[in-house]
Amino acid sequence: MNKFTTLLAMRAFISTALLFGGVSFMGAQVALAADENPKAQTTTAATTAGMIKTLRGNVTIERQGKRFNASLASAVKVGDKLRTGERSAVGIALKDDTLLSAGPNSTLVINAFTFDPTTHDGKIGARINRGTLSVVSGKISKQSPDAVKYSTPTTVFGVRGTEFVIQVNNGVE
Repeated sequence: MNKFTTLLAMRAFISTALLFGGVSFMGAQVALAADENPKAQTTTAATTAGMIKTLRGNVTIERQGKRFNASLASAVKVGDKLRTGERSAVGIALKDDTLLSAGPNSTLVINAFTFDPTTHDGKIGARINRGTLSVVSGKISKQSPDAVKYSTPTTVFGVRGTEFVIQVNNGVE
């Protein structure tokens, strides 16, 4: 079995595993770690991870127990829960140039973010509870791929790719 055939077999296995877990994942190689606790990845809640670059429809941010409407250039901080309404979407640029895009009826939580702009070392942790999340990886993923984790209600992904989409069907809040 050559490397190409092995890679195809791995992708088929991962796709099947994710499909039965209620999650579909397209476009990147992943490592699953179902026993990881996303709450253990929390960083100081005051840390600004990035900002909203695009916005369509109704998008709210929940921060420290308060909910407010998001707007262009709103800061996105560690611990924020972003919710998109029906026919709504939000695009977020993180400080390491990672791009996150949440589609309609999505709930996204930024669990962890640290970034050193000089060394490009850092950490990203995000959870998509429902809906769709598109990701274009930035500097942290290129420098330290093991420091980037995306999770759903059933799975944690360690990403080894640059562009991918996670869709959570029938997710829970």
